Amino acid sequence: MNDIEKKIQLRKYKMFATGLFVLMAIVFVVMTILEKKNDAHWIGYIRAFSEAAMVGALADWFAVTALFNYPLGIKIPHTNLIENSKERIGDNLGNFVVDNFLSPQNIRPYIQKIKISNFVGEWLSKERNQGNLIKEVSNIILDILNKLDDTEVVNFIGRKAKEMSDDLKINEIIGNGLEYVLDKKDHQRFITNLSKQIKEYVLNNQEMVKERVKSESYFLIPKFVDNNIADKITNGLSKYFEEVELDENHSLRKEITQKLYEFSKEIKTEEKWVEEFRNIKNDFLKEEKIQQYSTDIWNSIKKSLSKELEEENSALKNYIKKNLTELSQNLQTDEKFQNKIDGWVRATAYKYILKNTHQFGALISSTVGNWEGKELSAKLELEVGKDLQFIRVNGTIVGGLVGLIIYTVANFFI
Repeated sequence: MNDIEKKIQLRKYKMFATGLFVLMAIVFVVMTILEKKNDAHWIGYIRAFSEAAMVGALADWFAVTALFNYPLGIKIPHTNLIENSKERIGDNLGNFVVDNFLSPQNIRPYIQKIKISNFVGEWLSKERNQGNLIKEVSNIILDILNKLDDTEVVNFIGRKAKEMSDDLKINEIIGNGLEYVLDKKDHQRFITNLSKQIKEYVLNNQEMVKERVKSESYFLIPKFVDNNIADKITNGLSKYFEEVELDENHSLRKEITQKLYEFSKEIKTEEKWVEEFRNIKNDFLKEEKIQQYSTDIWNSIKKSLSKELEEENSALKNYIKKNLTELSQNLQTDEKFQNKIDGWVRATAYKYILKNTHQFGALISSTVGNWEGKELSAKLELEVGKDLQFIRVNGTIVGGLVGLIIYTVANFFI
């Protein structure tokens, strides 16, 4: 029922209780008048009943009224109890709720019944819910992106990049990278290709070799001798590099590998390389360049993310939708995953409630304490006033019966 219906109901029961009192008063007056003119014994009994009923009705009216108001507007001590004691009522109500409803033994059975994983899985399985969730999250992120101060973000990225670069030892990174390539033997493919290229270059340039041999030879040496020497040189070189190309265990490969290991160690340890790479880093990561890099990075991220979040069927949204579908299936079918999620929710809820029980009590106490006294009295009277009117009715009836009993005992035994 709303407040209007409750007020109508309260007024009706008040009228009923008051009407019963008025009826007893009328009966009392009538019986008093009849008693003076008639000696019938039954008149005394009815008069005693109505008299005691009036007393009981008035006493209970006073008691009920004293809870919510001053009886007849007279400020009698210990009346209008709700308004005058609202702070204490709020504190006691808060403590009562905390002690009796939020104790560990009371909340544990309810917490253990929580099974949110299946509910979330079913909710996420519906395409409309997925769409609404993605839309709302996208709007929130877009709103955050648009409200961010670009200058602050760029400065933040720049500071973090500078902090990272200060501890960055490029010589060690390059040295370790070279060692990684050597350990994986990836450099062997480079040696193979290089050997093949040198072999083909030598074979394709035999005439050039002959001309070089002739130009460096003495004029007394016959031409055919120079040609034979040139052929020997080209054949020897081509065969040598063909051997390197085909033989994975060739001595030249081992020698190159050894030299590269020595070079990687040199890069990591020798001060000249440390200084050289430090200069390269400082030149590459100057203040203005870091600022420009940070601006470009942020603009690119912001533009790409905004575009992905604004488009209806963007790659990002499709990816999220795909993962939400997989998540909903796991939440509905994977029992181990369900137990893990539900266990985490239960433990978190249990700890949070126990940790904040005093805040629940304080909330109730402050809420009740901040109500206007008349407002609090009116609220409580609307909720329990109807039942309290039955106290008045019962007081009228019980008072009348007690008065009747006393009158009867007095007539027959005293």
